[in-house]
Amino acid sequence: MANGILVVDKPEGWTSMDVCAKLRGVFHEKRVGHGGTLDPMATGVLPVFIGRATRAVEFAAESRKEYIAGLRLGAVTNTQDTTGEVLEEHPVSVTREQLLDALERFTGPLEQIPPMYSAVKIKGKKLYELARKGQEVERRPRPVHIYALELLNETPPAGSSCLLRVVCSKGTYVRTLCHDIGQVLGCGACMSALRRTQAAGFTLSDAVTLDQILMAEAPSSLLLPVDRFFARGGWKGAVTVRPAAEKVLRNGGAVSTPGVEGEWRVYSESGEFLGLGASQGARLRLIKSFYEV
Repeated sequence: MANGILVVDKPEGWTSMDVCAKLRGVFHEKRVGHGGTLDPMATGVLPVFIGRATRAVEFAAESRKEYIAGLRLGAVTNTQDTTGEVLEEHPVSVTREQLLDALERFTGPLEQIPPMYSAVKIKGKKLYELARKGQEVERRPRPVHIYALELLNETPPAGSSCLLRVVCSKGTYVRTLCHDIGQVLGCGACMSALRRTQAAGFTLSDAVTLDQILMAEAPSSLLLPVDRFFARGGWKGAVTVRPAAEKVLRNGGAVSTPGVEGEWRVYSESGEFLGLGASQGARLRLIKSFYEV
């Protein structure tokens, strides 16, 4: 029975759910979920949680993410990226200094209006379904945070695509960020490429390609243990419990843990990751279990 995390380097043209569907077949496991959607044109880090590890998806979705994005100045499209229909084209006479000033305006907390070509639901309808019918509806701005926005090109844009490094909160649409930067610059812009380089604490160095997975004699050998994710996050402390206490925790009870307060990764004496625990008043209980039932 497969349990663990597979960090996939998602190829272009696949949806995140396409990848999950493929891995359900590879591992013969229905419980498969991912830690953050990537559009079909995007590539890069897609953490996929398999088996009991799917219980960690809710934590992974909250994490900040890092991208390398192509910014094409001078073009506005209906999808806010180069896969869409060009609505406007404008000459570009933007200096490097003007672009850097614009990027600074988009660093920090801000509000984004979700694009029409997105999976956001309004009154039960996904926006992209309405957009494909030629409909546009009012969308409320959503708070996001851009932690870092860096121009990677050494030369002025001169009308060509620029490369941006973006570190952002969950729910950020990088193509909307590109579109909005173009609006501020007055020449319009869209996203020309997107590669995610970090998500849920995992980077491209942790990732494997679909070809590597499909060609592996034992795909389960590529899985990372689910506690690896929590060890990289805010659950860095670990506590080991004895067999009697383990039995109590498995049955939903609390055990005495003198000197242990706060949130912990909890292990059995055999080294099995039991789950995430919280201790208050020297009483520890599991708040999210990861042992196989």
